[in-house]
Amino acid sequence: MIIHGKNIILRTVTEDDSNYILEMRMLDHKNKYLSKVDDDLLKQKAWVKKYKEREDQGLEYYFIVENKSNEHLGLIRVYDLRPNSFCWGSWLINDNAPKSTAIESALQIYEFCFYHLGYKQSHFDVRKDNKKVIAFHLRFGAKIVNQDKHNYFFNYDETNYNKIKEKYKRYLN
Repeated sequence: MIIHGKNIILRTVTEDDSNYILEMRMLDHKNKYLSKVDDDLLKQKAWVKKYKEREDQGLEYYFIVENKSNEHLGLIRVYDLRPNSFCWGSWLINDNAPKSTAIESALQIYEFCFYHLGYKQSHFDVRKDNKKVIAFHLRFGAKIVNQDKHNYFFNYDETNYNKIKEKYKRYLN
């Protein structure tokens, strides 16, 4: 599956992407707030293979973020799909990616999940120390609905997205 954005595309990962995924997941400065993975390419390939089964069932979507020349810019994932809500995360953007990559990839995820998959709401959690990502989601209009010792839990609905989308329309087709 490929989602075409203004400057980027999101395409679902394949086993051939395992090395890139592992490289990104092993960067300490990128994964400070994500679950740890083993530095083991065979394990990563096996994980992607199992993921593809979940994708085939419509349970999860894991995307490589690329520019129009098919150069890797990052990763982003949709998971924990519920009847009316989706979760997205595992959001890693290359250090050398254009500044617009983060905002455009988030917009494309919301476009895909709200308009293609038909969800009405998103739920996600962010580590309390991850101040930049918290600020990003709050600027977008997401609401903190709960917290625990380490995380803020957010909800974000299609109505709020439709309001904020006008502000960021220059990043959409």
